Amino acid sequence: MTKRRPQQLTKEQRRQAARKAAAALRESQRKKRQRTWIVSIAVAVVVIGGLVAAVLTIGHRSSNSNNASGNQTLDNNPAVLATTAHGAKGQTVDGISSSSSEQLAFHVHSHLQIYVGGKQKVVPYGIGIVPPLSVQNAGGQPFAGGGKALYWLHTHDESGVVHIESPVKRTFTLGNFFDIWGQKLSANQVGPDKGTVTAFLDGKKVSGNPADIQLGNHKVIQLDVGQVVAPKPFTFPQGL
Repeated sequence: MTKRRPQQLTKEQRRQAARKAAAALRESQRKKRQRTWIVSIAVAVVVIGGLVAAVLTIGHRSSNSNNASGNQTLDNNPAVLATTAHGAKGQTVDGISSSSSEQLAFHVHSHLQIYVGGKQKVVPYGIGIVPPLSVQNAGGQPFAGGGKALYWLHTHDESGVVHIESPVKRTFTLGNFFDIWGQKLSANQVGPDKGTVTAFLDGKKVSGNPADIQLGNHKVIQLDVGQVVAPKPFTFPQGL
């Protein structure tokens, strides 16, 4: 039996076959590039989305941080007797004004400590400082260096030191300080806490309305609401 020879392609058929093969190769390469392009876009979308989420998260945390540390306007220490939320915001209080800078013609310091039911309460920073406050970290403790304005009676930290910085020498009382703080003070109430108030001045018990106690250089004042606590001494830091 005679073998059949394979049919020979004509020159034109070979050209057509070559063109088809080239076209198929180009189409394959095009689809490959398209797939790569789609994958690249998807990766870029994921990366950009992650970056946007990270930026928003950081911004949110930063905002929360700013609000917590000044909203630096308020001392949010849970141990404070009362925040400065209801404090004076620039208006004259008991004839006491606020100024854009400290007034040092009359410059002395008193100390105030408060006990409610035998438990010490913190006197917050920022009393007498008009918000927004500038609060820094000083030795691990918050320190309100200043704000929009300062009253002649104010606090910079939680130590209980009351700064009396006035352009004139005059008598200031504990009641003036509480009025600037926006808190009540009487023989039966200290801030939001009610009960019999026992007051000490320089370790000695004083009678009458504690609001009448005069502030003065290195005066140490203690107010006890309810349970009486033996008067505690206080040593003023060097320079005060």
